[in-house]
Formats: sequence, C-alpha cells, structure tokens
Amino acid sequence: MFASAPDSGNGNSGVSRSLLIPMRFVWPYGGSRVFLCGSFTRWSEHIPMSPMEGCPTVFQVICSLSPGYHQFKFFVDKEWRHDEHQPFVIGDYGVVNTIFIAREPDMLPPSFSPETPGRSNMDLDDVSSQMEAAPTISNADLEVSRHRIAAFLSRHTAYELLPESGKVVALDVDIAVKQAFHILHEQGIPVAPLWDSCKAQFVGVLSALDFILILRELGNLGSDLTEEELETHTISAWKEGKVHISRQMDGNARSYPRRLVCAGPHDSLKDVALKILNGNVATVPITQSSSPDGLFPQLLHLATLSEILKCICRHFKHSSSSLPILQQPICSIPLGTRVPKIGESNRRPLAMLRPNASLGAALSLLVQVI
Repeated sequence: MFASAPDSGNGNSGVSRSLLIPMRFVWPYGGSRVFLCGSFTRWSEHIPMSPMEGCPTVFQVICSLSPGYHQFKFFVDKEWRHDEHQPFVIGDYGVVNTIFIAREPDMLPPSFSPETPGRSNMDLDDVSSQMEAAPTISNADLEVSRHRIAAFLSRHTAYELLPESGKVVALDVDIAVKQAFHILHEQGIPVAPLWDSCKAQFVGVLSALDFILILRELGNLGSDLTEEELETHTISAWKEGKVHISRQMDGNARSYPRRLVCAGPHDSLKDVALKILNGNVATVPITQSSSPDGLFPQLLHLATLSEILKCICRHFKHSSSSLPILQQPICSIPLGTRVPKIGESNRRPLAMLRPNASLGAALSLLVQVI
C-alpha cells in the first residue's frame, strides 16, 4: 500500500529528500480499476489503488511524500477524474486536486518513522491523513438531502418520465396466455398492461410473477391447468384462476382481483413513487383519458422507481454537491445487506438457494419474496 514516488519539485526546492511523510489518498466513488497519478510521480507513473476491506467502492493508497505542494488526480476506469470535494485547481494537466504537506516532523504518527519497514494494511488507522476514507453524513446534511429531493419530487410530474420517442405495449385480456408471453419475449419487456374492451379500461398487468405461477401450476399434479390449455386459456381466465391460487397460498388473501394502480401524466413524481411503494408493485402505468368518466384511456408509459431515481440523478448531475447524501460511498447505505445491525432483528432474511436446488424450489422461493 505504501509507495515512495518521486517528487516533481513543485514548491519543494531545498527540501531534504530523506524526509518523507506517509499520506493516504482515497477515491470513495467506486470503479473497477483506480490509479493515482500526480506531480510526485512526475505525471508518468500510475499508482494502483486498492479497495478497502468491507467497502469495495472506496479505493485507497498510501504514498510517502516530501513536504510541500503537490498536485494529483485519479485515473478511474480509463477516465481522468478529480475529487470535487477536495481542494482543486486548473493546471497544465487539467483540473487537478492539490495537497500541501507541512514540513514539521510532528505530522508523523508516534508509532511510525520513515525508517519503519513494510507496514501492513492493518496499520492504516495510525497513518496521518487529510482525507477521509468513508465520511459519515451528519443529520443536518441528511435532512438537507431529504428536503431537496422531496421538493424536487413534489414540483416535477410524471410527464418528465415519458421518453421523446418509443413504444408501449398493451395486451388484450382475451388473447391466450401462451401468445401473451411470446409477445412479451419478442418485445423484450417484462410486463404489459391488460386492456379490457368490454370495460374500456386497463384492468391489470401481466408480469413475470404470472409466468412463474403458471410454471408452478404446470408442475403441480393436482392442477387443472395443462400445457395444452395454454394455447386457448385466456389472460382473463388466468387472472380469475390466479385469485384462487393466491387464496391457497395465503388464507387471508382477498377473493377478488386487486385494482390496477395507475397514475396520470400530471401527477407529481412523489405521488407516483408513493403509489409504487404503497401498492407494492414494480410498475405503474401512466395513462390519460379525454373522457370525463375516464374511459378509453391512452397508455403513455410504464413508470418505475428506477426511472424516478434516474430523473433525480439527471436533475442534480451538475450540482451533486447540493445533495450531501449522493457523496456517500454505497457501502454507507444499509441496502442489500445480509447482517442486521447489532440489536436489530433480521426481519427479512436473505433468500438463498443451493446450486443443486430444483427449479420448482427456486420458483416457489421467488413467489414468496416477490
């Protein structure tokens, strides 16, 4: 982890080369391969940086530098980058970060001297550093981020999710289930709204969950559904049968189909996100009807939480510093983690399968967690 790189001489004339001070450089914004380059390497050598243990999106390296003024930048996945949250200037090598190392020897940690050979990675906590590896966010910064995101979601509407061009696919409830899944496969889409001509409305969606449930039914010996019947079994008939299947899996399940969750183009992004979360659905159709009774709506788009997140990122792309939470490494957010915090119960344990598990077991597990 330590590298004693040659100095470029910027601001270091007359300084003894024997005085080298270990400094830790950190890139906390992720990447596959990250290198450090600077005036102390004469801008020619790329020093590889290593991911931190337990936090793979944070890269670091220790370099022994002479006191004085240094410039540096990062080479992340074949792209030159700088850390906008550290001091930077525009120099001969573009935008570069800067660091000034004082000459006073008391900057050295008590347990370390330049003559100390080969320290291990476990000694990083003793190394003097002017850069935080994984800075923690304060409650004030967290509230600022929440307020600005909430304000953005309230001001902007679902209309902004609509692409400039594209197509939307809807399925008639009277077509065969097998034909419907072939259409989804050919169009490369995981879900499609269902149109009921008699009601002149969208009445539901056909998704991967339906496909999984049908596969499970075909594998059940006591099932009334056969593979041959899929040729003629309509989506409408399947949805009615799905209610019965849901009651068998969950005795408290309702005895009627769940109402389709929709949104309009003028609904705020906040309302769309709440409909997705509160409705426990993956997508919400964006529809618009010119009829006072809401009949014959036009399908405009299918909204998802990931699209709303992309919209937030696009809006704050050039002002990311106004959202302190976006500056945190991904490992600081407890999402997708297996182990709960000390004292907390693991309310939803990680679902896992062994390599030799059957396809039926995998499908059953997917149904439980969806």
